[in-house]
Amino acid sequence: MPNTVNKFGLCLDDFGMKDMLDMLFERFVKHIGAVLLPDVGGNLDSHHGYIVQYGMGQQDVTEDIHVDDSEVTLNICLGYEFIGGQLFFESPMCEKHVHTNIHPEKIIEVNNSVGCARLYRGCHRHGARATTSGRRVNLVMWCRSSIFREAKKYDKEFKDYCDECQAEKTAKRHEMMVAMTKVLLV
Repeated sequence: MPNTVNKFGLCLDDFGMKDMLDMLFERFVKHIGAVLLPDVGGNLDSHHGYIVQYGMGQQDVTEDIHVDDSEVTLNICLGYEFIGGQLFFESPMCEKHVHTNIHPEKIIEVNNSVGCARLYRGCHRHGARATTSGRRVNLVMWCRSSIFREAKKYDKEFKDYCDECQAEKTAKRHEMMVAMTKVLLV
């Protein structure tokens, strides 16, 4: 198993694909990640790549909502003919809020067609709808930053990217304003 979510997949390093993944990582993903997601993608220094397949029969059919063990994830749909398999994204979540309630009104669904590549934060909650016909194969590369992971240990509250943290920050600010108003009125 390439991860804790998929039952049907292969770690590419196990099949002599390390050089190809290293080249993809060094030449493209590191640079694109630094530009598009500079707060998490600016210091990428390692990766884990795997292939997963979805479809009826002996493959996974769907993928429940989850986050990846990465700062940046590259997800490329390699093939074949299939129906369904749309990717859906909710909000990026910090570790504190990753298992909070799902907000269906915040979910965005995107088609997952052959040749389509997506680059997103690993902490972006996402999943895949059922592949109802045919077989879908995706290459997934989790890209990590040891510098970001070390710095994250010391940054405990109000992540800029986490909707739940921002709601808590707003609630705290409101409570403080109400308390200050009461003091001023006395």
